[in-house]
Amino acid sequence: MTMRDTNERRPVTPGDATLDDFQSDDPAMQRCLELARVAARTDLPILILGETGTGKSLLARAIHNSSPRAGRSFVAFNSAALSDTLLDSQLFGHEKGAFTGAQRQVKGKFEAAHDGTLFIDEIANMTPAAQAKILRAVEHGEFERLGSETLRTADVRVIAATHWPLREFLDRDRFRRDLFYRISGLTLTVPPLRERPNDLRSLIAAEIARANRQQGKAITGLDRAAMDRLMAHPWPGNLRELNRVIRAAVALTEGQTIPPEAVLIETTDGHPSCPEPARGSADAVDPSADGADLTLRAAELRHIRRVLEMMGGNRRRAARALGVSRSTLDRKLSS
Repeated sequence: MTMRDTNERRPVTPGDATLDDFQSDDPAMQRCLELARVAARTDLPILILGETGTGKSLLARAIHNSSPRAGRSFVAFNSAALSDTLLDSQLFGHEKGAFTGAQRQVKGKFEAAHDGTLFIDEIANMTPAAQAKILRAVEHGEFERLGSETLRTADVRVIAATHWPLREFLDRDRFRRDLFYRISGLTLTVPPLRERPNDLRSLIAAEIARANRQQGKAITGLDRAAMDRLMAHPWPGNLRELNRVIRAAVALTEGQTIPPEAVLIETTDGHPSCPEPARGSADAVDPSADGADLTLRAAELRHIRRVLEMMGGNRRRAARALGVSRSTLDRKLSS
């Protein structure tokens, strides 16, 4: 999906975006947005499926902002890698003394979302015990704070999401069928970026505009070779990866057009990749030369030094462009 971002209207932020702010030239994404508009008009629970980084949480918030509950709270909760006790406490709250460290009474996410929307991300990560508790809350709007026997109620519209193959989990009894049927009043599938070639150019333009505002730049476009690199990449990290690559490219660009060497795309082994420097440049290596160091470590070091030179020797900016921490950059340069 693409958030409209033109000079004729204010820039749209994720927090206030509605479904009217999204557009797509891809048939699969168009179907997803059409179903999302139907979902926004109802109060049915929604299940959003899609790979990591495809924008599931952004779509969930846009649905909320387009629904009759728009003026109420949108509460997001990620259930990944939480123990049952922590998950129970965060979702439904706890009383003072309910467990070690519980110094005061705390409301949970479900209670905080009363009259609004609760977005549960990575719901497939929940344990069977946690699934049973959320089922009761979704089905009847009833819950108990941890350490309390008082039954409480909340009127909450639930939107759940996961990147896992939930139907396969059902077949292997890793996810409760009754919970699946309860949360999937309407199911939306967000297609991965590699299956949306018609959207890629407009997404790149939107990301450049956003990065321009954030970094105080005035970049107007990309060199043809730079665009070819972006269009050829399969984008396994989807929109999240695209955002990172474009922000780095804008940071690395001094003029108004992004050059190919500013497009730092990670290879499958996790190392950043950019076009080979032209022959005769300071970093070029002749593979036929005696004693040429052709190891991956040497290639990585040459790339790091090239980016550092582009950043005027500023290691903090170079680390940000490379997508690593400053300490990691220092370690690689000294090793």
